[in-house]
Amino acid sequence: MRIVLLGAPGSGKGTQAARLVEHYKVPQISTGDLLRAAVAEGTELGLKAKAAMDEGQLVSDDIVLGMIRERLAQPDTQRGFILDGFPRNIAQAEALDEMLKGLERPLELGILLDVPLDKLMKRLTGRMTCKECGAVFNRYTNPPDSDHQCNLCEHELVQRNDDNEDTVGRRLEVFQEQTAPLVEYYERDGRLARIDGEREIEQIAADFREILDPIAPSSES
Repeated sequence: MRIVLLGAPGSGKGTQAARLVEHYKVPQISTGDLLRAAVAEGTELGLKAKAAMDEGQLVSDDIVLGMIRERLAQPDTQRGFILDGFPRNIAQAEALDEMLKGLERPLELGILLDVPLDKLMKRLTGRMTCKECGAVFNRYTNPPDSDHQCNLCEHELVQRNDDNEDTVGRRLEVFQEQTAPLVEYYERDGRLARIDGEREIEQIAADFREILDPIAPSSES
């Protein structure tokens, strides 16, 4: 099972990814996590990435692809993997396909968790996170029982500084600009699946399983 998850900020991609990892026993490979780990560990690629960031530059696709290649060499990826955060544009998608082809582990599906922009705006600007346990609530769609207090541990809920309308709007615009061509890229050769992300978490999870069960690793593998 070799897939890439596509979804805007606030689409619920993280929630579903965690469920997929648990259900199918394959790792989620987040390029953000890989980058932070490589920099912290001082690997060769991590040092190159840090040098680029220290100069205010973006980390090159070659470095990110190198990190993904190294991660795919680890034993826990043999049953498959869930890519998250990469690719973000057509050039990256083409480079990823080329690399995976060379590894004889081609990408099977891109899965888009589809949510209208106006709904995403509400989800993101209403988001509150527990300072203690990390639980996430939303003043519009999933409010806590008590205002600004976590249901689970009763600690304070806070809102991120960048969860305001201007910042969120720009983030969603950038996502749309980058992702629309990417959706078409995977759709062209029949590697795209769309899931309606406006429904209940369990309904969405059931859709994921329906799509992925035919390509999922068996329990014996």
